[in-house]
Formats: sequence, C-alpha cells, structure tokens
Amino acid sequence: MSQRQVLQVFEQYQKARTQFVQTVAELATRPQNIETLQNAGVMSLLRPLLLDVVPTIQQTAALALGRLANYNDDLAEAVVKGDILPQLVYSLAEQNRFYKKAAAFVLRAVGKHSPQLAQAIVDCGALDTLVICLEDFDPGVKEAAAWALGYIARHNAELSQAVVDAGAVPLLVLCIQEPEIALKRIAASALSDISKHSPELAQTVVDAGAIAHLAQMILNPDAKLKRQVLSALSQIAKHSVDLAEMGVEAEIFPVVLTCLKDSDEYVKKNAATLIREIAKHTPELSQLIVNAGGVAAVIDCIGNCKGNVRLPGIMMLGYVAAHSENLAMAVIISKGVPQLSICLSEEREDHIKAAAAWALGQIGRHTPEHARAVAVTNVLPLLLSLYMETESSEDLQVKTKKALKNILQKCTYLPALEPLLHDAPPNILKHVVGQFSKVLPHDSKARRLFVTSGGLKKVQEIKAEPGSLLQEYINTINNCYPEEIVRQALELQHHPSDAMPISKLQ
Repeated sequence: MSQRQVLQVFEQYQKARTQFVQTVAELATRPQNIETLQNAGVMSLLRPLLLDVVPTIQQTAALALGRLANYNDDLAEAVVKGDILPQLVYSLAEQNRFYKKAAAFVLRAVGKHSPQLAQAIVDCGALDTLVICLEDFDPGVKEAAAWALGYIARHNAELSQAVVDAGAVPLLVLCIQEPEIALKRIAASALSDISKHSPELAQTVVDAGAIAHLAQMILNPDAKLKRQVLSALSQIAKHSVDLAEMGVEAEIFPVVLTCLKDSDEYVKKNAATLIREIAKHTPELSQLIVNAGGVAAVIDCIGNCKGNVRLPGIMMLGYVAAHSENLAMAVIISKGVPQLSICLSEEREDHIKAAAAWALGQIGRHTPEHARAVAVTNVLPLLLSLYMETESSEDLQVKTKKALKNILQKCTYLPALEPLLHDAPPNILKHVVGQFSKVLPHDSKARRLFVTSGGLKKVQEIKAEPGSLLQEYINTINNCYPEEIVRQALELQHHPSDAMPISKLQ
C-alpha cells in the first residue's frame, strides 16, 4: 500500500466525521427528528467529536449538542450526565472564537431548563470562563457568554448571586456600551435577569453604573433593545423607593412616555410596567409621573392596545389612585374611568377584568365626588354582573366585590345606585340600601324621585333579618316618609299618576 492510499483512509474517515456532525446538526434543527436522534444514541457519539483534531468538527459537534440540549430537559440532562460540561468549559478557555460561541450556546441550552441544570453548569466552574469570554475581542463570543450568564441568573437569587460573584456585572455594563445592537440587547437582558430577584442584586447592578447607560438607550430605534432596556429598568425600580428614585434621577421622564406610543407591543407593555413599578412606591413618585403627563399617556396607551399589553397600565392607574384623593382625581380628570370601564367590558381574560375592577375601586373609594365619577360611567351594574357570574374566576369575584364595596360606601349619586336595588345579592344590597338611608333623610328631591321610580316599593320587598344592619337601613328609609306612603309603596307601580299627590311627599 502506498503512502497515498494510507492517507486516503484517514481523509475518508475525516470526511465521514465531518459529514456526520454536519448532518446531525442540520437534523437537530427540526423537532420531528429529535426523538429518533436520541434513541440512536447521538449524545455518546457526539461527545468524543468535541475533542476532535479538526476544529470545524469540534465546533459543529458543539452546535449539534446545543441544538439537542435546547430542545428539552431530558437531552440537557444527558449532556450533564455524559460528563460533557467539563470538556466544554476547558475548550471555552482554550479554543478559537467559533468554538467559544458554540460551547457557550451549549451551556445556555442546558442552563435554561431548570435551576438544577443551571446549578450543574455553575458546579463545573463555567461561570469564571464565561465571564472571561465577556472580555473577548469578538462581539459574537461576548454575546454568547452574556446570553448563557443571563439564562443561568434568571432562575433564582442564588444562581444570580453566583453570576454576580463571578464578576459578570461590570463587564455586562461595558457590553451595553458596545456598538453592536445584538450584544447590547443580550447584555441588557442579562442585567434584567440578575436584578429581578432581590433589592441587593438590583443594587449590585446600580452600583456598576448601569442605570445611566440604560436610560440613554430608551430612545434607541431598535425595538428589541428598547424592550430589554425598559425591562431592566423595571426590574431595578420595583424593589424599593430608593431604587425607583435612581431611575427618576436618570431623567427617564418624560422620554419614557414616548415608548407608550411605540409600534411594538412589548415596548409599550414594558414602558407601562416601568411607570407602574415607580408609581406604586410613594405618592411623591406618583405625583412626579402625573406632572410629567404620565397618567394621560398611560390612559391613551390603554385605549390603543388590547389584552395583556393593557395590564401594567391598568394597574399603574390603580396604584396612582390608591395613594391619595388628589392623585385619584388626576386619574379622573385625565378620563381614566371611562377607559377602565371599557377594559372591564371588552376584555376576555378574567385577570385583566380583575385588574380593571381593582383600579376602579381604588379611584372611587376616596370621597362621594370620586365615587360619583366612577358611578356615572354605568360601571356598577357591570361590576355586579361580573361578581355574580358563575364563570368568573375566584380572583375576579373577590376584586369586583371589593371594588363595589369601596365605591358604594362613598357613593351618594342615587340614580347610579337604583339599578342595583333590583339585582344585588344581600351582601352587596346592604351597602346599596345603606347609601340610600344616608342620603334620603337630607334630600327632599331625592325622596320624591325614590317613590316615583319604584325604589321605595323595591325596598319594601327586601326580606331582611330582624335586627340586622340591612333592616336598620330600611327602617331609616321608611322613617323619611309618612306611613301611608310606605304602605302605598307596596302597591305602587312605576307610574307616578298612581301615587299619592306629590305635596304629601315634601
């Protein structure tokens, strides 16, 4: 055999290995092939190829492994059990940029599934190597490393702390200042994932100077980057007054309000979430948002979108209104109540209806003026029907009941209360009748209307327990009228002509 023929054997073997890894990597892109590949023992065949003498075979083997591990946690588990992680971590430090990207992809694909799998990556010493990759010259390597670190940090505070302890945060803050948009996005996303778990972790991100750089990117034209930037700022602001004030001091108002008009739904949603997370803390922060035009902007945003995108804006209005009478009035003046009523009637999802009901309750609970502003939109019968609807979720029933109670206890606008006399169950009816018993003794015009509209008749039909609060309210109402009118109310229909002369009702 000539030397040429001997070498040919090796060349054919190399070609076969190359073809094998390329084909497996290609097959792994389609979900229908995954099970067949798994059953054919693909993991144990790919493992030795990670240490192949040919760099392209190594890289393609890593890519194929990443695609498989990305698919489900069984395959990710197989990577851990097959002792593949130490090999990848070793190669991450030693190999070229193509291999580094592929190896970081495998780590991300494994770590994303569960805290246990992410912990396996931490345990094999991957964090230090991934952090070194954040300083790599190649932006693609930085991006792959940032992505893996973010996926590990997102699971829980312990894993997030491990990422922080490895020194990732200052380097991620440098990454958001790089020119490449893709790298900025992934680094902002990783900072968001680190910040979300606790005030201490968020403080670490703040201490690395992240807020100023994130705030500067709020107006970046790239929608995907804006989503991540707004998310990161929200995850920082949500924890405490101090952290929320840091965002405000970075002058995110009024620029963040332009994001509420963005064509991208997620940008809108994340902007509303950021405003909500700041507003919820104190009346002062809410007032600052009102002064910047934030309440009106959020109400417009709710009007221009549907479904879950509305949710943070709805909640934000509730938080603002909950703080004080003046702030609730600011929501009313900006026409927040009709918009919330529309959400209550239009939305299909119970959790969105529940949020709208809660927000309306927060607006109406302050004074009779606030309650009237809510009641005139004819929202009380709608709240009642949602509360009584058997298909409504438990949360929706709890929220609508509480909202009704909050509004009714302050509402003296009787025309809005009267329809409830006919439909409300006893636990709501007592609040309705209670309000009539407060108003009627002092308002002769209301007393006349109450008879002619059939309200007094309806009250006589209520079966109250003797000695109950409801019975007390009914007695108070009846005591406003001469006895014969109360008697006649039982026969009175809705025609004033059948009634006793109005003079008797003075």
